[in-house]
Amino acid sequence: MNREESRLLHISGKFETDGELESVEPHGNGHINDTFLLTCALPSKAKCRYILQRMNHEVFKDPKGLMENIVGVTAFLQKKIREQGGDPRREALNVIPVRGGGFYLEEEDGTFWRMYRFVEDAVSYDVVDRPEHFYESAVAFGHFQKLLDDYPAESLHETIPNFHNTVDRLNNFKKALEADALKRAGDVSEEIRFVLDREEDCHVLCDMLASGDLPLRVTHNDTKLNNIMLDRVTGKGICVIDLDTVMPGSALYDYGDSIRFGANTGAEDERDLAKVSCDLELFALYTKGFIEGCGGSLCEKEILLLPMGAKLMTLECGMRFLADYLEGDHYFKIHRPGHNLDRCRTQFRMVKDMENKWGQMQAIAEHYL
Repeated sequence: MNREESRLLHISGKFETDGELESVEPHGNGHINDTFLLTCALPSKAKCRYILQRMNHEVFKDPKGLMENIVGVTAFLQKKIREQGGDPRREALNVIPVRGGGFYLEEEDGTFWRMYRFVEDAVSYDVVDRPEHFYESAVAFGHFQKLLDDYPAESLHETIPNFHNTVDRLNNFKKALEADALKRAGDVSEEIRFVLDREEDCHVLCDMLASGDLPLRVTHNDTKLNNIMLDRVTGKGICVIDLDTVMPGSALYDYGDSIRFGANTGAEDERDLAKVSCDLELFALYTKGFIEGCGGSLCEKEILLLPMGAKLMTLECGMRFLADYLEGDHYFKIHRPGHNLDRCRTQFRMVKDMENKWGQMQAIAEHYL
């Protein structure tokens, strides 16, 4: 056993696990936290497994507030699932307490740790290879909204302030443009104009939330396909994971980010923009699943604004890529020169395609009124 394994087992031993600690190994391909799979041997010779994570406190600067969000939301979900006859050990994340109290660990070296029960007999996917997986993720994220419909969203901490505040993102973009630290703005005038021409759009959801015209809800804010665990046998979505960005916001954030990610016919950094479009069949399929999962909890305005949610989350993401390009690529990791510019262009191409298909997208949403 090497020093790192020994340290991880030592840290794992501070949590209330069952059985005897046996092994710990890297797990998954997340970009933010360091994740490990812990295996314990039970007296019955069966195994039980846990997820151990070192939280990235550079990204999430308030680990205490973050864990308060997660503990509150998961306890609420477990109660609802239990009342509905479900299995709270599989259908919600289960946070493992620290021995002696608390739900996260702060080590002497300044690192923060937490542990979850591993969701057994389930799988997640990074890309939409099969439409039914996208549909199941829609149902699961919609059901997440439904279960948390009466959770006090205003009580949640903002783990990343203004994360989906499109107006704030626009202002940050303008600051990057004005500074033009690397003198790159002259080469991307078309992309800059694309954003500025849609300045009014950036205010739609923020203004409606501020005025109360849209309800404030508990939102996941990172609704990629790989944040849903699908049952290995049935293929049904059973558990929403990665709750670090659970915050108050609009259900349209979660819906829109899924469409941005999953209904795009091209890769996020596709250079051949002819391959990039909004797949209306996937858009319709996700819309159906999300509304079914929400189970009547969405109001009429939210349903009518589903296309706007998709457009704004895509535009916002493109703005962030473009701002980072102007500032020198310091936030998003790049793997080639102009990588963030390629990412920006795919998002904007997706937005433009949505605008061209706007009537069809609205008709799909209005079908569910």
